Amino acid sequence: MPPAQSPSSPGSPDSPAPQGTPTTPQGTPATPAAGGNDSIDALDGRLIRLLAEEPRIGVLECSRRLQVARGTVQARLDRLQAKGVISGFGPEVDPAAIGYPVTAFATLEISQGQGADVRAHLARVPEVLELHTITGIGDMLVRIVARSNADLQRVIDRVVGFDGIVRSSTAIVLENPVPYRILPLVDQAAAE
Repeated sequence: MPPAQSPSSPGSPDSPAPQGTPTTPQGTPATPAAGGNDSIDALDGRLIRLLAEEPRIGVLECSRRLQVARGTVQARLDRLQAKGVISGFGPEVDPAAIGYPVTAFATLEISQGQGADVRAHLARVPEVLELHTITGIGDMLVRIVARSNADLQRVIDRVVGFDGIVRSSTAIVLENPVPYRILPLVDQAAAE
């Protein structure tokens, strides 16, 4: 789940991209292509790790802990945001803690030409946390949550209750031994 951005943060939809930054047609910074020369270095990695471990830390305290100038931290932070490496600073919310302890993944097969309509339908279902278009047997993979197994049936009925969805298959999550994480990948990218 991407964290929220403040309207004034670099890289947000409401602020222009820094001079010389490639942009999308909407004017937001373009996401670097895979395999591009947009890697991060060791200081970037240390800054990202510090912000991930202590998201409420200020720039001045970051500079003190990283033992670099405040301006260096601010410049690195601005660059990482402009490049899309850091996409926001919003809180991470646990669905189970707000009453949705059941997580499931639904693979959806959709009718040809119905992709945009199905996306719009799924975006209106609050229990849909993520939607990915995929290759393989299905066309879309959806992460959904529910209040209970019985409530999951209601959510599934709402998800598949759309003419553009022709078939679905649902798997209920039993355990999440490796929750979503990014820091090991950041460490690897920073070391390369």
